[in-house]
Amino acid sequence: MSKLIAGLEQQLAQLDAQSLRRRRRVTESPCAPRVQVDGRSMLAFCSNDYLGLAAHPRIVNALQEGASLYGAGSGASHLISGHSRAHAELEERLAEFVAPQIADAQALYFCTGYMANIAILSALSGSGGDLFSESLNHASLIDGARLSRANVQVYPHGDLDQLASLLAASSASNKMVVTDSVFSMDGDLAALPQLLALCEQYDAWLVVDDAHGFGVLGAHGRGVLEHYALRSPNLVYMGTLGKAAGVAGAFVAAHKSVIEWLVQRARPYIYTTAAPPAIAHALLTSLDIIEGSEGSERRAHLQTLIAQWRGALQPKRWQALASDTAIQPVIIGANDEAMKIAAALYEQGLWVPAIRPPTVPVNTARLRVTLSAAHTAAEVTQLVEALQQLELRG
Repeated sequence: MSKLIAGLEQQLAQLDAQSLRRRRRVTESPCAPRVQVDGRSMLAFCSNDYLGLAAHPRIVNALQEGASLYGAGSGASHLISGHSRAHAELEERLAEFVAPQIADAQALYFCTGYMANIAILSALSGSGGDLFSESLNHASLIDGARLSRANVQVYPHGDLDQLASLLAASSASNKMVVTDSVFSMDGDLAALPQLLALCEQYDAWLVVDDAHGFGVLGAHGRGVLEHYALRSPNLVYMGTLGKAAGVAGAFVAAHKSVIEWLVQRARPYIYTTAAPPAIAHALLTSLDIIEGSEGSERRAHLQTLIAQWRGALQPKRWQALASDTAIQPVIIGANDEAMKIAAALYEQGLWVPAIRPPTVPVNTARLRVTLSAAHTAAEVTQLVEALQQLELRG
């Protein structure tokens, strides 16, 4: 056996010993609470399909229509010949959607949120700049910070005083604060009004990754900026379109000069094939639903389920983190116990993932329960009761 292969297998064995190896399951049906997984019928509490739009008939029809209009692929990057009418219309629509929060807004569509975050940080920051990153930021923001060539300083989770001290001590002409809006493993919200006030005080960009807020937060689903009624030219906003929006991709919204700079300098935008135009076409229908009466009804139902969950689940040994969002973590602690609980739920037909280090800190392995507007109250009760029984068994 090759020494290279042997070395990898040794490292894989070490992951097994720590209950850290990840395994994929194969779904065989559309994304929904009731899914077929590896041949089994399961009730899932693990997708990010917060509004239950991933299999919405209108969006599915729009995707099919888009394929009929534009074909299967784009064929090139956006700056060559891959930028279709569907992409342009989607960007115009997204800019209108976030316009109440961002002055002179324009939007830029990306294949993924990961690419969008790397694009923002690598293009807007750079050598000689100071980048201040929240300690619980998503991996894409962490990697984007590393690629930015800026002087990166990590501030503790939610520590506004520490961030203020760092900003006050910075003499860099280009300063940037980077944060998740909804923290993906804890479900809590960043203190964006205070963060924006600091950024305006110290003339810094505020980059907000609203992957888990877009479509869900705010009266019209415009996300965390609408939720907090924020508006500023200092804001650079990233929203994903494969979670609450139910399709795929992501976008950056900011002042038009920021977007034009990204078109000229953002390598993840320039040097990749554009997403299929059919996806952009389907997202126009998704936005119609999000900002319409159906979107409002789905957000209201989701909030009802969140309140039900928080009121019903009262663990004794475990810890249910305080969260007002669709992300409802239950801290178990040890990796092996979290895996054991997740496996026991799976045997009962309940699919809830166990999240372990390095995604979360050591000794905070957890069940990451995600609620969707497609769930029913009875389904939430089923999971609550199953968890209560498992905790009692010890």
